Amino acid sequence: MRTASLERKYSRWGWFFVAPAALLIFILSFYPMVHAFVLSLQSGLGSNLRFTGIRNYYRLFQDAVFLNSVVNVFEYLIIQVPIMLFTALILASILNSEKLKFRGFFRTLVFLPCATALVSSAMIFKSFFAVDGIVNFFLLKTHIIAGPISWLSHPVWAKFIIILVITWRWTGYNTIFYLAGLQNIDTSVYEAARMDGASPAQQFFKFTLPLLKPVILLTTIMSTNGTLQLFDEVKNLTNGGPGNSTITISQYIYNLSFVYNPQFGYASAVSYAILIMVALLSFVQMKLGDNK
Repeated sequence: MRTASLERKYSRWGWFFVAPAALLIFILSFYPMVHAFVLSLQSGLGSNLRFTGIRNYYRLFQDAVFLNSVVNVFEYLIIQVPIMLFTALILASILNSEKLKFRGFFRTLVFLPCATALVSSAMIFKSFFAVDGIVNFFLLKTHIIAGPISWLSHPVWAKFIIILVITWRWTGYNTIFYLAGLQNIDTSVYEAARMDGASPAQQFFKFTLPLLKPVILLTTIMSTNGTLQLFDEVKNLTNGGPGNSTITISQYIYNLSFVYNPQFGYASAVSYAILIMVALLSFVQMKLGDNK
């Protein structure tokens, strides 16, 4: 009886400590999500709000800008995420080597871009790739190009620069996850592999990758979600231009809410489109990752 009484007492105190955080999560996360869904079924502003059902969702399939933004984010996703994760895995393997001197310094150096303010890093790259920037200066001096290139005004090159900035910023972040995973692998696994004559490449593909599978799955899901919600880099580098050739879904939501005539109902429907895509892709990745 005394044990049961203590358990009830601890349970009450547990709920007491959890309640403030749970209340904040409800107010700041769940309530806005429910409100956004209700808003997505309406059109108009203020007192002129009227229920329109799924008309906003039907509009998504007829909206050329939205469809273009979806194509853009999937281009970023398909190209950038594999490059970033593979680079992070290679860097983590190098930084985990006991033969590497000044490992702490190099680990800090790799993670440093992630600690840089988003606006600052975007502005730095924007100045690098300006018409009179350092990239054009170097290419002109080495006679690689005949005239300066307007990188951020070209639909293809602008996307390339966005991918470059995202990769530069987030590779170190994923490297830390892989480095932590590598440090949890027992060194006896590699010692046994070396005794059996396995080459470094065989050790990497036969042991390292399978043992890092949960971490790779985690970083893949996080990177996918982050790319689908990409906003800061595109907003600060190209503002979605030229035209709408680099616009992302999140930037389109911003434009619908604050740049164009406010369309909060339709913007909410677009935000739920992101939620559905994130949920579906995460589900597929988890199913593929669970396959033995």
